[in-house]
Amino acid sequence: MAKKAKKQQPGGTPATVALTAAGVAFTVHSYDHDPSHPSYGEEAAEATGVSPDRVFKTLVADVDGALTVAVVPVAGQLDLKALAAAVGGKRAAMADPALAERVTGYVRGGISPLGQRRKLPTVLDDSAARHETICVSAGRRGLEVELAPDDLAKLTQAVLAPVGRA
Repeated sequence: MAKKAKKQQPGGTPATVALTAAGVAFTVHSYDHDPSHPSYGEEAAEATGVSPDRVFKTLVADVDGALTVAVVPVAGQLDLKALAAAVGGKRAAMADPALAERVTGYVRGGISPLGQRRKLPTVLDDSAARHETICVSAGRRGLEVELAPDDLAKLTQAVLAPVGRA
């Protein structure tokens, strides 16, 4: 059976469409993605001129057999033990990248916490609350969306917890 294509606004991604539909204020930052750059997140911070502590990466982990999204600053790393604890789990490991792509509907380096194909439990690093706005992937490489962390948490039903580490 053929899959039904999602209808999108011209130039929009599922993430920007979701933000628009929710009436959330956001700014899109676009840049030319360099496939040779060693870090998608650091590239986004450099290209947009936004401090790396305000640019957050979206990671998909397996917590006790359930896929879970973690949103942490690109300047740091995900603390898998803290992520498991934040969702009441015992063990966490990074999810297989192909599975993460299939479940979210996005490609690695462009996975957004917004507009995912399947809604996953989400944990936003509590450092986000220190900023008026943060940037996350808008759903493709070379495209970031800047929004208030409260709006991101509300739209993704995220738990705020200290899951990032320097």
